[in-house]
Amino acid sequence: MIYLDNAATTPMDSEVIAAMHEVMNTNYGNPSSVHWYGRKSRVLVEEARVEIASIVQAKPSEIYFTSSATEAISTAIYGAVRDLGIRNIITSAIEHHAVLHTLDAVHRAYPIQVSFVRLDKNGLINFDHLQELLDDIEPALVILMHANNEIGTLYPIARIAKLCKNYNSFYLTDTVQTMGKYAINFLEMGADFATCSAHKFHGPKGSGFLYISDRVSIKPLIDGGGQERNLRSGTENVCGIAGMAKAFEVAYRDLEMNANHIAGLKSLFVEKLQKAFPDIIFNAASHNSGLYNIIHVSFPNAYRNQMLLQNLDIHGIATSGGSACASGTVATSHVLSAIHAITEMPSVRFSLSKFNTLEEVDDTMRVLKKILL
Repeated sequence: MIYLDNAATTPMDSEVIAAMHEVMNTNYGNPSSVHWYGRKSRVLVEEARVEIASIVQAKPSEIYFTSSATEAISTAIYGAVRDLGIRNIITSAIEHHAVLHTLDAVHRAYPIQVSFVRLDKNGLINFDHLQELLDDIEPALVILMHANNEIGTLYPIARIAKLCKNYNSFYLTDTVQTMGKYAINFLEMGADFATCSAHKFHGPKGSGFLYISDRVSIKPLIDGGGQERNLRSGTENVCGIAGMAKAFEVAYRDLEMNANHIAGLKSLFVEKLQKAFPDIIFNAASHNSGLYNIIHVSFPNAYRNQMLLQNLDIHGIATSGGSACASGTVATSHVLSAIHAITEMPSVRFSLSKFNTLEEVDDTMRVLKKILL
């Protein structure tokens, strides 16, 4: 079995599993309880907050633990509209559905206007158009991700944040795909909101956070006991938070080594794909730019196989494609459609992690040739 779908989720690191196992055995107190067991869990949560904040160059008070990046995105968007008076939102057509579907819901509840910045064939934003939009609808909430989860396109978020500030606007960036892969400095980036999900860098599912700059104040999305300094009620996921902190520690301890390893695998994989399939299409130049762990390809008619993902799975190779399954149907990728890629061809996203090997690349190529040639 070969796992090449790390942009969807990653296998947990053994150090993370060990840390979480220890917490499950010893830190079962409710962090809101005043007795010794509760205080012990509270200390663990706050130590995790301090550690994560130090890695991403934020203040501990700017980190709010959530169940996921999706919850963090919803909290930020609803908060900006409801509490900051935002009525104009600028985003892109290739944002994650956590953004696009939330905007649909917010639009039904509030009188907001949503504008989409123009993109080029690689998914990069047109800065002239972004500035034109800000000229017309200041102030706004700009929502543009750090890196796209399908095609790997990277956005210059510090430049976007600076432009937003020039127009008295707010900026929310989804850093889910870059956290644990790049040095993240929220202070230098200048975004007002940012999101994280631990399972994208070998941490546990069900644990993430929302970064909110201390320049901004919003009200909670979830009311209740007033946890997370009254922004996110609900008993904290102590075990998940500890696992996320350990995943941060491991990822940034080994950041350069892992990046070099994964980038090397990607380079070799691209070379082999080009040699075996001369007419292959690399969507959004994913072979030579963007995230160093993502390759998104479409196979021309000469190598056509509409059951490509299923056939790869049958041969023990887990990948994803340019389509999403819902209720037994297959829909065209909104990302590929937005950059005007050819969506009629079978496409595959290969996403790598530190656990992948050269042998797995070779085995995957052997299977691809068997299926397509």
